[in-house]
Amino acid sequence: MTENTRADDWQPTATIATLRERARLLATIRAFFAARGVLEVETPILGHGGSTDPHLDSLSLTATTPAGRKRLWLQTSPEFHMKRLLAAGSGPVFQLARSFRDGEVGRRHNIEFTMLEWYRPDLSLTALIDECEALIREVLPTDPGPLRQRRYRELFREALDVDPFMTSLADLRRLAGQVGELAMDDADRDGCLDLLMSFVIEPQLGRGGIDAVVDYPASQAALARKRLDPEDGVEVAARFEIYLHGLELANGYDELTDAAEQASRFAEDNRQRTTLGKPAVDVDRRLVAALEHGMPAGSGVALGVDRLIQLALNRESIAEVMAFPTPRC
Repeated sequence: MTENTRADDWQPTATIATLRERARLLATIRAFFAARGVLEVETPILGHGGSTDPHLDSLSLTATTPAGRKRLWLQTSPEFHMKRLLAAGSGPVFQLARSFRDGEVGRRHNIEFTMLEWYRPDLSLTALIDECEALIREVLPTDPGPLRQRRYRELFREALDVDPFMTSLADLRRLAGQVGELAMDDADRDGCLDLLMSFVIEPQLGRGGIDAVVDYPASQAALARKRLDPEDGVEVAARFEIYLHGLELANGYDELTDAAEQASRFAEDNRQRTTLGKPAVDVDRRLVAALEHGMPAGSGVALGVDRLIQLALNRESIAEVMAFPTPRC
């Protein structure tokens, strides 16, 4: 036994009774989609491309493949592979997938975790929000309260008296520095907004109901389409996030289907990663090829299963609903 291990650290962090409850809730999720005719699929946890998102850190490994030694990426979500299935004509699909994000360990995070992801061709973003609500109600043992759509812009106005789209970067840096008690002189706009969102706004979301935050800044569109804010024509991301009890549960998109735009966003992501001092990530060129072939328009969402189960079983951390989180794996 090393100095960093304890005599009992071979034990699971969740009780066996909790793991039985977890299995029951996973069966509930599968039954939810089976009743709606959504096909369960399995896709690889390894890929030749990884997530270029500047705010995510992908894990990779080198493996012997038929083409020789190659770097493969552990997937931060099953999104790319599932979109290739959509382009191949799968119709609506869902997956309970093992996913990986480096450095994410804490009460709400684990490097390896379970992601529920599903895609609905021809379904609007509003209809997908409603389906998320229905699933959450199916899994939780008590009524979480009403569903409320909250505009990102309005949340900042109400909580901080600033317009996140119009306030100058200098003012955002000053405000974020005060709130976070950090030096934000070199922070970009999204860095300031993310800090203010996580420190001030997120803890209040999902209190007394399910909050669906919509109309994020266009710079945070990721793999979502963009649209114009009817208030003043500012471009916003056609995406949402679901919050309950101050916890982010799900992230949904009106999915981008334009191959050229997707390739451009991948390249811009890697430019941002270089600026941030992070390594570039191999682009998933097969996803771009699938979009060139043609992926049907529709919506998709990723939901953190461990967090949802944590709420359903009234536990304090996701480690209490997982057998072996990263510190004990």
